[in-house]
Amino acid sequence: MAHNGVDIVDFVLYTIYPTAAFFAVGFIAKATRMRQLYMYVIQAAICFAFAGAYFVLIPQGGAQGLAIILVMFGALLAFMARKQKVQPEQSA
Repeated sequence: MAHNGVDIVDFVLYTIYPTAAFFAVGFIAKATRMRQLYMYVIQAAICFAFAGAYFVLIPQGGAQGLAIILVMFGALLAFMARKQKVQPEQSA
């Protein structure tokens, strides 16, 4: 089996870093009562930033699959932000 230059421990850490940033933004947004629109935009930007970094910086395509998943998740968050802008959620 060919080795792509990324150990399993590194790959797990590459998965944990964007997850930690994603949840940190969620906690900060909830603590500061940030609008969901801005939270979604920041989280989408985080996903796109990590995907770009993984695609460019990880040797021999070791995290390209994870980068693709992050791009798809970022696109979903961008769509959710657009939906929040068009139709804001009514607070109780």
